[in-house]
Amino acid sequence: MARHDRSARAGSDRTSLYDDITDKIIAELEAGRVPWVQPWGTPEADALLGLPKNAVTGRQYSGINILLLWGAVVERGFPGQGWLTFRQALSLGGNVRKGEHGTTVVYADRFIPDEEKKRAQETGEEAHAIPFLKRFTVFNTVQCENLPEDVTVAAPPPPPGQIEPTVEALIKATSIDFRIGGDKAFYMPAPDYVVVPPPAAFFEPINWHRTALHELSHASGHHSRLARDLGGSFGSKKYFVEECVAELSSAFCCAALGIRPTVRHADYIGAWIDTMREDNRAIFRAASQASKAADWLLSFLPADEQPAVDAASSIDRRAA
Repeated sequence: MARHDRSARAGSDRTSLYDDITDKIIAELEAGRVPWVQPWGTPEADALLGLPKNAVTGRQYSGINILLLWGAVVERGFPGQGWLTFRQALSLGGNVRKGEHGTTVVYADRFIPDEEKKRAQETGEEAHAIPFLKRFTVFNTVQCENLPEDVTVAAPPPPPGQIEPTVEALIKATSIDFRIGGDKAFYMPAPDYVVVPPPAAFFEPINWHRTALHELSHASGHHSRLARDLGGSFGSKKYFVEECVAELSSAFCCAALGIRPTVRHADYIGAWIDTMREDNRAIFRAASQASKAADWLLSFLPADEQPAVDAASSIDRRAA
């Protein structure tokens, strides 16, 4: 009975955590703020462009944790993207300041209970893994004191003029069939090619690069690459989920490259909200898949520009 109670309680806590985070993101969207875009737009915020990272390991957070930590930076006015746990601060000879409140991030994985292993052995069937979601607390480096100086210094933004060539080189390196022309941007899954209007068709040249990253994010899902389900018809739940994946992936890529993220399809926000209300894990899966897509695209950067992702301090790359 005790084991059953613990299992039920763990399931309830996991559901509550999915609900808590999903409700927070829905509230932001309903207030007109898009969590993967809203952090940027002022000179102060743009100076912080980049993905949140663990200040000790230097590895970047991924998936839903990017949205949670970006939101904390904006909400609380933190001047940097470096984070660490209470114990990590102590390990560096520093400490979290008294009275500071941390930010919740999550880690997801799967495990096979002993009873399920036994059942699988007895029946010869495949054992079913149970997903779990664990929350833990991190602190921005500005919430700590006595840390080494190299841990607290924010990385400078990329030099101006180096963004566009990087994106263009990335497009070529992916070997995706990338066509320029027409007046609409789209990706065709079956023949596997991307179409983006010429740069002159955009009010700002940088919007061409944002759009290109969005469509390349769709292309990353082709069965020969990351094999996402791209079969959703327009207006279906699958369609809007894939659009959310591409929006997030593009935002993650933009931030990593020093480009201010934007929303390409703001008219889909209502559908995203409805999807999240129906499924409290939808945004977790979309964020996880978006991190995979962004990682795949950014893997074509030169080796010395590769971002490092800390799987142990971020939500895992499986569907939560």
